[in-house]
Amino acid sequence: MQTSDARIAAEGATPLLLRAIRVGSGGPVRDLVVSGGRIAAIGTDLAPPPGSETVDGRGLSVLPGFWDAHVHSVQWASARRRVDLSGARSARAAADLMAAAALDGQHGPDEPLIGFGFRDGLWPDAPDPSLLAWSEDTGHAVALVSNDLHTAWFGRAALRRIGQGGHPTGVLREQACLDAVARLAQAGAEVVDRWVRDAVRAAAARGVVGILDFEYADNIADWTRRASVADLGVRVICSVYPSHLERAIEEGRRTGDVLPGTGGLARVGPLKLFVDGSLNTRTALCADPYPGAARPGERHGILQTPPAELARLMARAAEHGIHSAVHAIGDRANTLALDAFAEVGCPGRIEHAQLIDRADLPRFAAPGLVLGVQPAHAPDDRDIADHHWAGRTDRSYPYAELLRAGATLEIGSDAPVSPLDPWHGIAAAVHRSGPDGRDPWHPEQAITLDDALAAASGGRRGPRVGDPADLVLTTGDPARVSARELREMPVYGTLLAGRWTYRTG
Repeated sequence: MQTSDARIAAEGATPLLLRAIRVGSGGPVRDLVVSGGRIAAIGTDLAPPPGSETVDGRGLSVLPGFWDAHVHSVQWASARRRVDLSGARSARAAADLMAAAALDGQHGPDEPLIGFGFRDGLWPDAPDPSLLAWSEDTGHAVALVSNDLHTAWFGRAALRRIGQGGHPTGVLREQACLDAVARLAQAGAEVVDRWVRDAVRAAAARGVVGILDFEYADNIADWTRRASVADLGVRVICSVYPSHLERAIEEGRRTGDVLPGTGGLARVGPLKLFVDGSLNTRTALCADPYPGAARPGERHGILQTPPAELARLMARAAEHGIHSAVHAIGDRANTLALDAFAEVGCPGRIEHAQLIDRADLPRFAAPGLVLGVQPAHAPDDRDIADHHWAGRTDRSYPYAELLRAGATLEIGSDAPVSPLDPWHGIAAAVHRSGPDGRDPWHPEQAITLDDALAAASGGRRGPRVGDPADLVLTTGDPARVSARELREMPVYGTLLAGRWTYRTG
């Protein structure tokens, strides 16, 4: 971020002296001074700046604030209010959870009843319209959204509300799913913006200072509107979808540009493109077939954007200074994404990289290429991956190998697929385990805590003089805790350009 932008974001921030804090995970105990939105000094027995606040930091550690490198802001904000389906082990169980929610008195028939978080990759039964027939009696427009956001199961009333009353199954996938959920879940901008502000405050309480927003929306317009009403409370990189690309070009938007009227906090991001689908939906494009795949033409997953079209869109964006972020989960999809970057010769990102061909490892280290990864998905997906990618999971979520090959990793949550909590991803990357306490999954792909913290903070390795004062203070040293304690790390406070966006009490 440019210096002028830091000054805008820091305007009015009170100088701060953090006394006797541990600087960095496992680092030395020092004083740290924040002034003008930046780290002004690190040392011992530092004098407080005039008019400053002093914090006794004994027992606290200070780290660079976290960037969640993959968020769907509105879907996450909405999911925090949705019916939790993560525990459903069958289609019938998911439908029963929705039926119970319809009767709890908290969801009126005038609002859509949306469930979120099911994983049908191992369900013994299939979603069927008859399982949601009760919604016709209650009058609820019911939709169940999968954990990976790539599948949605709609009841008849919900289908009618989006103009698809004649749909044979109510099960929508990929682009049809994204469109339908966005239409059903529409609420007024004022309501949605309030939900997003609440979600941002919750993220700040976990140390988040920035997000890369891949919401399926006009993110530039939406975040500019939010900034006109209230301080954003977070730095935002606003992705651009193909439907908005030409307007962005006409308006002269370039990746990295600060958006006027956002207090220096929001910037233009990359063009979002898709090569394939997801693992749970069995649409991730793979070199090997899925076991028992029955969909015609989809034994290996699906190709969402053909290579020629992918390269054309990337080149069109690059010609006007807009980078690309390419969704690729399966090994074949990642090969195609790498081919496109090599052909166009532009910087950008590959999002997910969950299964790779080891022959591609050197290509992931291409200059200007960043891999947006979600380590928290690995413990969540291990059973589905062991089934559908049997014999190949030694090269899935392969963060240690990617780092050794010279790749640049940035950790995100893909919220709402995983909670917008950076500690979940950090702990999963370091320990290859989740909250269920199971043994580590492919521990040979674990990375160090220092590498994980850097990947979760946009590459920053410890606070340094001159850096923006985007910081998180923890009530303990992450280098001295267990996997569970790391995942649940207590946060004392979060600073954005020297301003508190969260503070205990």
